[in-house]
Amino acid sequence: MATWNDVARLAAALPSVVETVKWDMKTWAVKDKSKEKGFVWERPLRKNEIAALGAAAPKGAILGAHTSSLEIKEVLLKRDPSIYFTTPHFDGYPAILVRLSRIKVGELRDLIVEAWLARAPERLVKEYLASRSR
Repeated sequence: MATWNDVARLAAALPSVVETVKWDMKTWAVKDKSKEKGFVWERPLRKNEIAALGAAAPKGAILGAHTSSLEIKEVLLKRDPSIYFTTPHFDGYPAILVRLSRIKVGELRDLIVEAWLARAPERLVKEYLASRSR
């Protein structure tokens, strides 16, 4: 199953990605001119989220990832609730939480690429997709 090293390697393989640390947590962002947009990040649960989830609150490493829409978020939540989950903090926001120890590296790669595509500037997205079709 996936590790933080896998996240870092997969995110860094995408164009214009920077890794930053804020509050002792890593964030991977796509840089566009002077702006950075995070697309995946370390996301430990907060005390109120643990309380809200109760016995279902996962232990271990948790990755936050942007999704392209709320509909995609719902698809992931229904597809595999043993991997994907959310908390009330993310209600109405296109992002998903991931139990890192349960996701396969190939699925993690797809999730990271999709998160990057959702946040990257259109120019970079076009260049990236064109390079993959060659």
